[in-house]
Amino acid sequence: MLEPFGPSLYVANGPTVSFFGFPYPTRMAVVRLSDGNLWVWSPVSLTEGLASALEAIGPVRYILSPNKIHHLFLSEWAEHWPDARLYAPPGLARKKPDLHLDAELGDEPDAGWAADIDQVIFHGSFAMEEVVFFHRASRTAIICDLIQRHPESKMLGWKGKLMRLDGLVGEHGSTPREWRATFLHRGPARAARDKVLGWKAERLLIAHGECVQTEATSIIAAALSWI
Repeated sequence: MLEPFGPSLYVANGPTVSFFGFPYPTRMAVVRLSDGNLWVWSPVSLTEGLASALEAIGPVRYILSPNKIHHLFLSEWAEHWPDARLYAPPGLARKKPDLHLDAELGDEPDAGWAADIDQVIFHGSFAMEEVVFFHRASRTAIICDLIQRHPESKMLGWKGKLMRLDGLVGEHGSTPREWRATFLHRGPARAARDKVLGWKAERLLIAHGECVQTEATSIIAAALSWI
């Protein structure tokens, strides 16, 4: 279940979950930091096999949700690794007060991963803000729901048609239109996009849809051109 994506970077695919009746595949990322600790992004459902695979490459120290939607499996991960620190995006603490969160993510990386990973928050939405990351060693931008590129072959029926109308299908995927409309103040989001483009990422790792190993910066620029 744990597969290499780039140098010191791994992915694992989880089960498909329902989001307002639409099927969404899940995917997580794991970075083996330069100090040997593991940084876990958007964890999927934890299985015995996945836990064993992780423990074989290093201790889990940081568990992160990139936005306030991706919290479904945080509790089981925190229970399995009680010494790990749990990081919340803006808005999650208010939404899930029952979660025992250690810190809220900001525009600057925590000292625990600052040597390996950069980050920025896409501010300006009244509904949801997302934290985007950049893994330097693999030159990978790690983006959750801001860019979705669902495969054409799986977008069938009326639900598939709606996903296409929403601009979330195929290599020209983007951000859900209803979420775009909540960015009433786009200046901060543009600044975040400019920072992401300045990373000059080669790879793009996303939670929903097709990831890429080359030309990531041009794909990100096109997908976020609406900002």
